[in-house]
Amino acid sequence: MNIRKARIDDLSRIAEIYVFNNRMNYFPIFKDESFSFGELQVVSLADKYFGKDEIMKNIFIYDDNGLIKGFIQMDKTEICKIYVDTFFQSEGIGNMMIEYAIKEFHADNLWVLEKNSRAISFYQTHGFYPTGEKKFEEDTTEYLLKLVR
Repeated sequence: MNIRKARIDDLSRIAEIYVFNNRMNYFPIFKDESFSFGELQVVSLADKYFGKDEIMKNIFIYDDNGLIKGFIQMDKTEICKIYVDTFFQSEGIGNMMIEYAIKEFHADNLWVLEKNSRAISFYQTHGFYPTGEKKFEEDTTEYLLKLVR
């Protein structure tokens, strides 16, 4: 397994993976051009969001001989984010990262967009199931579902 703790010099790649996954997976749901293609930018995200020490200590990346192909962000036993670069999806990287989180951090819960059926199916494959608990994604009318393991 090629999973390691993220470093400062990984930030732009992590932000790039996050931004493009967000656009591919969430723009079709939210249809918010000003956010997806205006506010959501790699450089500002790397500077503002991922540059915080409390966040950085909880990000782990899938490093394939110097090429970052994905990352996972944890908060204790909660999976906060798990993204694989769209060019490397369906290669088992997401599987390795979630299994790493389960083994190393005893990952047992997460929130997922109700309309993101692909992600829900992925999580269910790894033993996560819906609790029935829902909440709105911040500043939207879209629901997040709570999944537990």
